[in-house]
Amino acid sequence: MPEGRAPSDNDAKAMKMITAIIRPWKLDDLQMAVARLGVQGITVTEVTGYGRQRGHSEHYKGSEYQVEFVPKLRVEIVLDAASAEAVVEAISNVCRTGKTGDGKIFLAPVGEAVRIRTRESGAAAA
Repeated sequence: MPEGRAPSDNDAKAMKMITAIIRPWKLDDLQMAVARLGVQGITVTEVTGYGRQRGHSEHYKGSEYQVEFVPKLRVEIVLDAASAEAVVEAISNVCRTGKTGDGKIFLAPVGEAVRIRTRESGAAAA
């Protein structure tokens, strides 16, 4: 927080969305690691794409062919901003293999969240 600025109501309600693109077989490790940090919910989507690795070659019945889009998982977590750094660190630690294709982690601010059932809002709804 900048010097001389008093904490505002928005600081207490600040939320982040963590989006991580990971290898599919790392999901169980990720799930256990973030649960230990108190994360109560995650959203997982099967995705395909490529980054620097630009796909890979595979062999099938003696022929080689290029696979451009690699299967990955997209994991999304919305949480209070104060917890974001620890969760990013945990994801990075459990999903790192040291090889090309480990994935990426993105952080974005979340303006508001509303739980449909109870109409709770802010971090209580995340």
